[in-house]
Amino acid sequence: MTVRNTVAYAVDVATDAAADRPVELHVVDVASTRAVDPDAPEELAAASELLDRVEAWVDEDTGGERPANLTLVTDVIGADQYLFSPGDYADVLLEYADEQGIDRIVLDPEYSPAGAAPMLRPLTIELARSDIEIEEAPVERPTERTVVARAASLPKYLTVFGASFLFYMLLSSWKPLDFATGALTATLVAVLLAPVAFSDQPSFTRIGKQTVRMLIYAPYLMKEIAVANLQIAYVVLHPSLPIDPEVVELRPAVWGDTAVTTLANSITLTPGTLTVSVSDRAFAIHSLTAGAREDLFDGGLERAVRFVFYGRDAAAIATPRERGDDGGHSDG
Repeated sequence: MTVRNTVAYAVDVATDAAADRPVELHVVDVASTRAVDPDAPEELAAASELLDRVEAWVDEDTGGERPANLTLVTDVIGADQYLFSPGDYADVLLEYADEQGIDRIVLDPEYSPAGAAPMLRPLTIELARSDIEIEEAPVERPTERTVVARAASLPKYLTVFGASFLFYMLLSSWKPLDFATGALTATLVAVLLAPVAFSDQPSFTRIGKQTVRMLIYAPYLMKEIAVANLQIAYVVLHPSLPIDPEVVELRPAVWGDTAVTTLANSITLTPGTLTVSVSDRAFAIHSLTAGAREDLFDGGLERAVRFVFYGRDAAAIATPRERGDDGGHSDG
C-alpha cells in the first residue's frame, strides 16, 4: 500500500526540516463524496479511520516520540463541495494549502481522483499552476491491471446487452429478423463496451427503481418545458420585450455523473435557461428572464432529479433558496 510508504516519506522529510525550525505536517484526505450524499457517513467515517491510522504510522516512524518542532495535523476536506475532475480536487488542495501556509505538497503516487479518465489532465499538472512545490512520493508502485481486465462482470454484460437490445428494437419494425439482428448487435456491443461502461457495479434493483421514477419524472419535465415555453412566448410577443439576461451560479445538492448530467440537460431543455458549464461545485446557467431564475432557484427540477436517482428522502433536501443560495450573478 503506497499510502503507508508515502506517509513514511513525508515524515522523514518533515523530521529533517524540524531539526532547525518548527514544521507542521498536514495529512489530508479529499472527500470523494458530499456531506448530503446518503453514503457520506460511511465514506467520511472511512476517511477518518484512515487518518487515525496515519497518526499511528507517524508515531511509529518517529519512534513514539515526535520531535518538539514537528506538529501533525489531519483533516478531511472538500466534503461540502461537488468534486468532478482532478482540477476540482486541485482547487480544494490549493485552497487548503493557501489557508494553512503550506509550501510543499507530497502526493501518494497511486492517488487518482475523479476516476483518472484518460482525457482528464492528471492532478499533478492541475496542481502545477500554483507556486507550491509539488512532488509524488518516491515509493514503489505495484503493477496494475488495465480497467478492461478487472471490470468485466455478468451484471455489466446483461445491463449493456439489455439497453442495446431495447434501443435497437425501438428503431426497428419488430419483425422476426429484427429480433435476431438486434440480439446479435446487442451481444457485440456488450462484449466490446461492458468492461468499460460502468465505474461501479450496476444494481438491477437500483436501476429498476430509477427507471420507474424516471417514468414519473418525464411528464413532470414535459410540464415544466410547456410552462416555460408559454412564459418565453409571452416575453417574445410583448411589445417591450421584457428580458433580463444573466449568467447565474447554481450549487445543487446533486452528485454522481448521471444525476448531474440529467439535471444539466433538464435545465437546458427548459426554455429560458441554458446550462453553460458544470464545474466542481456549481452550474453556470444563462437565464433569459427574472422569472426563469426564480423557477431555477425554487429548486423544482433539482428536487425531481434527486427523487429519480436517490429516492424520496433525498428529494426532501433543502432547495437552493432554502439553503440561502441565490447564486452568483454576472452580466449576460
